[in-house]
Amino acid sequence: MDFLGRLVHVNRQVRLIAGRLVFSPPKRGRTRIVPLPESLGLRLSAHIAPHPPVAVTLPWVEKGKPRGDLVTAELLFPGPNGGALHRNTFNHTWHVGLERAGIVPPPVKGELRKSHREHGCHVLRHTAASACLGAGVEIRTVAEYLGHSDPGFTLRTYTHLMPNAADRARKAMDPFFTQEQTGPSALVVPSGRSI
Repeated sequence: MDFLGRLVHVNRQVRLIAGRLVFSPPKRGRTRIVPLPESLGLRLSAHIAPHPPVAVTLPWVEKGKPRGDLVTAELLFPGPNGGALHRNTFNHTWHVGLERAGIVPPPVKGELRKSHREHGCHVLRHTAASACLGAGVEIRTVAEYLGHSDPGFTLRTYTHLMPNAADRARKAMDPFFTQEQTGPSALVVPSGRSI
């Protein structure tokens, strides 16, 4: 986390492999740097003041195979016992939060909690991608932030979230067909004669 540069360095993840928590490279083995919005940086700073990061040591696993060495990293959000946060613990907390917010119904007494995958934590990635694309961030840049190796995949996945594309295209072309044109114009043909 680089608060001064307002950047998040995605260098590792905590994974559950063979029932054991481990550190491993991020998705597709690609580290990346993601911009940290000022508002989120302020909230994280406020969180860190009373809850400083906790040093956690776990084995390092790459491509599903242990490398044998232990790695220590400071985690902003440790588990309840001070170690790495187990995904089941996080998922339980996430689902309880969804229920308390009224997004999903609580389980009926005696029944297991439903997964509600459409409201899972992964939706946060889609929300971030949607916000970036809606604000005009280039598809290649969004792909990089998400860790996608192919911007075409990102485009195919999120193209429906780019509702303003037609309006942006109209606005880009309008100056070429108005009298206020001050630069090169589409109305000047290659021969140099105006239409």
